[in-house]
Amino acid sequence: MFDSRRIHSIEGLRQAAQRRLPKAIFDFFDGGAEDELTLADNRSAFGRVKLAPRCLVNVAEVGLDTDIVGGRSALPLVVAPTGAVGFGRHGGDVDIARAAVEAGVPYTLSTSATASIEQIADAASGRLWFQAYILKDKELLSSLIFRAKSAGYEALMITVDLPVGGKRERDFRNHLSFPFRYTSRNLLDFASRPVWAMRMLRYGVPVMENLKGLEAPSASTTKLASSVGRSYDPSFDWDSLKSLRDEWPHKLIVKGVMRADDAARLAAMGCDGIVVSNHGGRQLDGAAATLDILPGVVSAVEGRVPVLVDGGVRRGVDILKARALGAQGVLAGRATLWGAVADGQRGAAQALAILRDELQRSMQLCGVRSVDEISRELLFERQEPDGAEYGLGGRVPVPGL
Repeated sequence: MFDSRRIHSIEGLRQAAQRRLPKAIFDFFDGGAEDELTLADNRSAFGRVKLAPRCLVNVAEVGLDTDIVGGRSALPLVVAPTGAVGFGRHGGDVDIARAAVEAGVPYTLSTSATASIEQIADAASGRLWFQAYILKDKELLSSLIFRAKSAGYEALMITVDLPVGGKRERDFRNHLSFPFRYTSRNLLDFASRPVWAMRMLRYGVPVMENLKGLEAPSASTTKLASSVGRSYDPSFDWDSLKSLRDEWPHKLIVKGVMRADDAARLAAMGCDGIVVSNHGGRQLDGAAATLDILPGVVSAVEGRVPVLVDGGVRRGVDILKARALGAQGVLAGRATLWGAVADGQRGAAQALAILRDELQRSMQLCGVRSVDEISRELLFERQEPDGAEYGLGGRVPVPGL
């Protein structure tokens, strides 16, 4: 039985979700590509950033609200797009969207969600963003974008780091595919979680509502396993993105940027936001941690466009560190996903409340009274005897010494 009073961290929600889910489903949400080096490094990067807190500052009251891509948000946080949530808990997409709206932060709906564009718009009246994968089926892609515009979504988020799907070896080992293809291995796994299995029998296997009719299931389990990305267009390029920029009348955010030169070009194109992202370590294994990439991207855009970052956000202090490195805010996906899987809307709300409390506490302990006061001055950079500094990028000689 889930007891929210015993959960005090995002990791606690993750463990609660793990107890509820079959291994194959948990691994799909939790895992990354190949050896999962990038998955682990995203998290480790936050540990490499150290803080130098101020003291003797009146922090009896601190302000957590801030501007995120042209609108106010109660936290410097956006709920990231997460696909296939309904396979963890029926109605999970709506649960997360409602929790985000109640918390006063933007919510991003994934193309591969198990709720439709219209279902989310009807259920959650707030700042809604739609994340679009670039499909080979251009007619379907245009239809999705038109539907998002008609439903009042304020921003379109284009994911550009998925020309092909990553190699998710956990999915291969677990015989997991979307649509489901049952095998002796995964049937035993599913049966090991009877509460989850009974809900599947009662409510039916979820459908990726926005991708209905995209393609017929493959006859091969091997081809279906780790199937994310098989319908996406590897030919999508800068000219294609510019066409979308010209057609979409509202905010356009580009997610999946990992190079300073690409970020500068996007800023010049007139994009409204950039998300430094390696897809949560789920695509190219060996890609750098997003927090390590962030300062270079921030420098390259020179303030012309807000920069967000995702990957590995599990603590409120992570949000503070990202902000200190120049991000306007973070995207967090697995945090609210684990909450929703564990306890529906209440669990998703609890995830956001945990991050909010930890961020507020970290700000107070660092001597900052508002999100806008968070700056690079809070970061610890060790001075060496020869006058060099050990900063975030390693040993840097001091000019003239």
